Amino acid sequence: MTEYERWLSVELDDKDLTEELLAVKDQPEEINDRFYRNLEFGTGGLRGVIGAGTNRMNVYTVRKATQGLADYLNAHNEAGKALSVAIAYDSRNKGVLFAKESAAVLAANGIKAYIYPQLMPTPALSYAVRHLKCDAGICVTASHNPAKYNGYKAYGSDGCQVTADMADGIMAAIEALDIFADVKKVPFEEAVAAGTVEYIGEDTVSAFIEDVYKESILGKPADNLKLVYTPLNGSGKMCVLRILDKIGVKDVTVVPEQSEPDGNFPTCPYPNPEIREALQKGLELCEKVEPDLLLATDPDCDRVGIAVNQNGSYVLLTGNEVGILLLNYIAQCATERGTMPKDPVAVTTIVSTDMVNDIAKDYGIEIRRVLTGFKYIGDQIALLEAEGHPERYLLGFEESYGYLSGGYVRDKDAVNGSMLICEMASYYKTKGMTLVDAINELYNKYGFYKNDLMNFTFEGESGMKQMNAILDNLRTTPPTEIAGYAVVGNSDYKLSVCTEGDVKTEITLPKSNVLEYRLENGSKLIVRPSGTEPKIKIYLSGKGKTAEDSAEIIEKMKAAANGLLGM
Repeated sequence: MTEYERWLSVELDDKDLTEELLAVKDQPEEINDRFYRNLEFGTGGLRGVIGAGTNRMNVYTVRKATQGLADYLNAHNEAGKALSVAIAYDSRNKGVLFAKESAAVLAANGIKAYIYPQLMPTPALSYAVRHLKCDAGICVTASHNPAKYNGYKAYGSDGCQVTADMADGIMAAIEALDIFADVKKVPFEEAVAAGTVEYIGEDTVSAFIEDVYKESILGKPADNLKLVYTPLNGSGKMCVLRILDKIGVKDVTVVPEQSEPDGNFPTCPYPNPEIREALQKGLELCEKVEPDLLLATDPDCDRVGIAVNQNGSYVLLTGNEVGILLLNYIAQCATERGTMPKDPVAVTTIVSTDMVNDIAKDYGIEIRRVLTGFKYIGDQIALLEAEGHPERYLLGFEESYGYLSGGYVRDKDAVNGSMLICEMASYYKTKGMTLVDAINELYNKYGFYKNDLMNFTFEGESGMKQMNAILDNLRTTPPTEIAGYAVVGNSDYKLSVCTEGDVKTEITLPKSNVLEYRLENGSKLIVRPSGTEPKIKIYLSGKGKTAEDSAEIIEKMKAAANGLLGM
């Protein structure tokens, strides 16, 4: 209440915030939710509901975060070099405002800001950091969260999201600040006139598109494809259409209701291509246009989902299935052409499908498993480059619809993913196959792997406490069976311990609040809190001799999930 009253006493320069504070003055729970904590700055930066308060995304929390970033960069600038930061934003509400305010704070702290003059995909921010040789990057985005959210991703000089150590350092700098008294800023237009803020030019955008195009594999135009595409009212339209044109895909119909930027996402309240609801307008258009493929990129265009025309019906493929298809396609093309590098490497996450191991074994590909978060895949690309063998890297993918071939960025890239998917669909079309035919062929060869994801939401302060209590209970009292199957092994990534019977081994990945349970039938269940939303996520993995077998195993595990969480 003290902090609430302090905010009310200040003349706020975003009048929306004052109106919101006055609207909740007789609602103690609403006030508590806005002020019970500060938005936490982690390796994913900030993310939260747009609104008034320390636990909200607003110009004050954004300025304070940027002041902390500036203080961190200046404190670590031992060489006394001229520092710079690249900034991008997507279609989120207040996105332009937050991006410009970030630039204004940097300029006031003697750090040059390069800012895109129009909304751009998140991977284009990663690209700009490297291309312009910046010391850090900021992308104002909440990815695929609902419309009420916005966020602030911070990147290091390598184009990867900040490391845990850097995030801790920035957080410490932020916590030392008073949100009103300690933040420096200059008027944005004055900074532009002075040259301390500079717009990123078309040359950088074109260079990004060209470097995506260098990852083209097909070797001929993919002009046999017909597409429906939706950017889900986000930032993908310009870059995706440009790359599709370059690879020869000319017959593209954009979903009209979702073509232009709109942070309210009026036709898809949850703009996530993992969810069928987000693709509904595209699927309706497919019934009229009858394309080979529906392509959907999320608001910041780092994830891409697809639906495949299978005998007139549109079948949605999962992120795991597309990742499997892409790895097999890239490896198959490289093998056919004799261009497979020595000791090839593919990188995926601990929650992605185990099917990747079987395919990799056939092609002699080393699979590296990392924690969730594409920055960890980016770290592996950087490691291969540092060893002098960037050519070893074939593909990185996450089950959450993120893909990247090539080291030109350090983040998942739906511009790259869209290109590869379309080339792959064109490749199989020349063989008289759809991507559904292709994944079924792989299932028949390697077994029927089925993966699913469950989300459990916990809102507010009480929800946060409940989430923590559930995870603490699982950690101290691990289950001995799940869905009638004995637990034969478990891994605690926070304690860095893997247990198989009486044998304990060390997990060498960074510590993370993740719990994994391996069952006697070869199935697997992973529990972790979301890094961006008040949710616990449960990842389910089953393998059967038939599609029905694996689906039945998954359904049994889903039925047991509430009991596992003690709910």
